[in-house]
Amino acid sequence: MRILITGAAGFIGSHVADACLAAGHDVLAIDDLSSGHRKNLPAGAEFLETDIRDAEAIARRVADFRPDAVSHQAAQTSVSISAREPLLDAEINIIGSLNLLNACADCGVGHFIFASTGGAIYGEIPEGERAGVDRPRRPRSPYGCSKLAIEGYLPAYATCRGLRSSVLRYSNVYGPRQDPDGEAGVVSIFANRFIDDAPVSVFARRRTGDAGCIRDYVYVSDVVRANMAAIDDRIGAEVINVCSGVATSTLELAQMIRVLSDSSGDITFGPRRAGDVERSVLDPGQAALGPTTDLRDGLRRTVDWFRSQRELAGRTARPDSD
Repeated sequence: MRILITGAAGFIGSHVADACLAAGHDVLAIDDLSSGHRKNLPAGAEFLETDIRDAEAIARRVADFRPDAVSHQAAQTSVSISAREPLLDAEINIIGSLNLLNACADCGVGHFIFASTGGAIYGEIPEGERAGVDRPRRPRSPYGCSKLAIEGYLPAYATCRGLRSSVLRYSNVYGPRQDPDGEAGVVSIFANRFIDDAPVSVFARRRTGDAGCIRDYVYVSDVVRANMAAIDDRIGAEVINVCSGVATSTLELAQMIRVLSDSSGDITFGPRRAGDVERSVLDPGQAALGPTTDLRDGLRRTVDWFRSQRELAGRTARPDSD
């Protein structure tokens, strides 16, 4: 098949692109490189540097490539940035996505796969519960609202324009290639700071000094598996949660990464951040795609990858000796 992937130079999108190429698909990778990196792009993909907010460019790209399916991974993903700059969040996540939806409908694309959020769309999940896909959606951040908005548009595009879609609601995704320099991606931030024996900060769930927010962490390879199942029409539902279903506090996460990094970095405590949900744990439900990666195993792979990248960069930067 011909697969168009937005955000293909980013963390998740680049892994999806790798998997599509490995499965024998033709891939068009689109990214504006505002947060993605050219080095993440697989060699076998055609690449176009394009901003999804540019409606004319997106329409032209889709019309030229004529994809069978579109995997829409491009997004503004930071909850804290969305709280500070809700208009920016909406421009990218709502207007940009509508540009892509219009282009797909105009060109008769067969399947639109939307990377949504489970971590921010359900709101607070009480102790002892996990959010299934039928749970009421109560986002508490502009980021969650923008993702929910596009979820609302998708049935309308199916009815009015005949565009079939699948929604993948990700919990907190982590793994190799996650950006350690942004505000999202706590695992990559912690891993890189602990590799440097630097301190990390656990932001409060309710008050400074507690164990921090509760999250459901899912390894990137499990997210890729869900995307490939959607592309191959194997998920059996229009909406699924992509998650582990395991609750982990930020402090527990930091302690695991510190041990795996063999680090002497300190764990400090910060205040609560605007827009943060206190507890978010999802239920994989009937659409579970098999067992997910154990958190400790996934964290070990992630730490090892970041350490290997440091070593590679050090060898590359070292001047040749005589």
